[in-house]
Amino acid sequence: MIDEKKLEERLIALEAAKSWSPRVVSRLEMLLRSGTDEALYRINPVQFATEKSIAEAEGIDLFLHACVAGLFDMDWILVCPMCSDVVASFRSLRKLHTHFHCHLCQSDYDAALDDYITVTFTVSPAVRGIRFHQPDALSASDYLFHHLLMPGGIMPDGVPWSEAAKGLVRALTRIEPGSTANLEVDAAEGGLMGQDFETDAQFFFPVVSGTGITPPLVPVTLDHDKCVPTTANIAPGKVVFEVRNAGKLPAVFGILQLPMATFQRPTLRFAPSLSGKRLLMTQTFRDFFRSEVIGATEGIAVHDVTLVFTDLKGSTALYERIGDLNAYIQVQRHFQHLLDATVRHNGAVTKTIGDAVMAAFSTSADAVQAALEMREAVDQLNRDRPQRDFILKIGVHRGAAIAVTLNERLDYFGQTVNIAARVQNLAEGDEICITEEVYGAPAVAEIIAPYPVSKSEAELKGVSKAMSVYRLARTAS
Repeated sequence: MIDEKKLEERLIALEAAKSWSPRVVSRLEMLLRSGTDEALYRINPVQFATEKSIAEAEGIDLFLHACVAGLFDMDWILVCPMCSDVVASFRSLRKLHTHFHCHLCQSDYDAALDDYITVTFTVSPAVRGIRFHQPDALSASDYLFHHLLMPGGIMPDGVPWSEAAKGLVRALTRIEPGSTANLEVDAAEGGLMGQDFETDAQFFFPVVSGTGITPPLVPVTLDHDKCVPTTANIAPGKVVFEVRNAGKLPAVFGILQLPMATFQRPTLRFAPSLSGKRLLMTQTFRDFFRSEVIGATEGIAVHDVTLVFTDLKGSTALYERIGDLNAYIQVQRHFQHLLDATVRHNGAVTKTIGDAVMAAFSTSADAVQAALEMREAVDQLNRDRPQRDFILKIGVHRGAAIAVTLNERLDYFGQTVNIAARVQNLAEGDEICITEEVYGAPAVAEIIAPYPVSKSEAELKGVSKAMSVYRLARTAS
């Protein structure tokens, strides 16, 4: 089911998109040609990069460029942290919402870009058709274990949650509207739970020895989000549930054997994946998906972002001395150097304001590394000039923010942004100012160890108490 002509054309476009490391595109081509349907559905680019020994940043770039070339479609997915249920999937950030309800857990959550929102890639049906392109035609097993449950959830004992969940399911089928299905299970001590995996419709029966004779048939009426079974006492042994779908939509219905009546779902950990936060801090995404906007009116929370603000000191004098055109060209050179440093350290430039830059990073270590490289790059620019025309001031702060769309651009809003900008204002020429939140972040102490550091307390407008600020001088010891 591969369209060879389209595959070849789009692979050529992908190869020409940028300078890739050796054999990177060929590894993706191998997946497209010989990968199973499961392997080509909701691909985790971080896992792909690890398995193929590709740098994570290049792996993410690979799938973004492949998406632009038409090889893959990108999905924003809300994942339940309790059971890895795919609560919702969206092709566009515009449609993403942050308040969600999990039918499997019957729990409600508020998602943030750091948590519960992951981004995956599925092969384009124009290039290669896979059965998951038509979820309504899937078997009940495929629908539950590959379409509804996101791979990557791991039990405390290291067992994949999807495998543990398979061990709980005793019967599973698709029931069309107006149809009835008889589900026979061999009940054991504990409990039996019936579940429509697309709604809140559930039933539960404790299974206890000595409760009397189990009826040969237990009728159950399923109607949209309601599930009404006949009253029954169930003892260990064979039992048949007669489930009638009185609703208007097909139902994927299953019977689960729980080890005890008070069964608690285990706390899952998740394999590394491409979070919404990481994607928004990827320059390739910002460059090629400019039309993506956040549709949620309140924005989407980011629990942990590190922001770098820069500004050129004395740029007005530069324009007066060498003229607008020449100064503009030189300032653009400076912007390119700052962008290059940002991308090399896994960040993205959010915006430029006059001669200033705002960049966002997932970790403070990356942000500080980028800031140091920015300063060095600007120093190199000055070495080619008779005067020190470029004097860079840099501020770095870490905290929570709200991702929003402002002026048709993905941006960040909140106190963390305000503080980062004001910390930059504290910096003298060739100085980097970082806050306590950045200074104490993992790996930062090692990065700044070679540089003279002085600490001071600063009063910032709009901040109720003084903040500790660390100044990194330019000359290394």
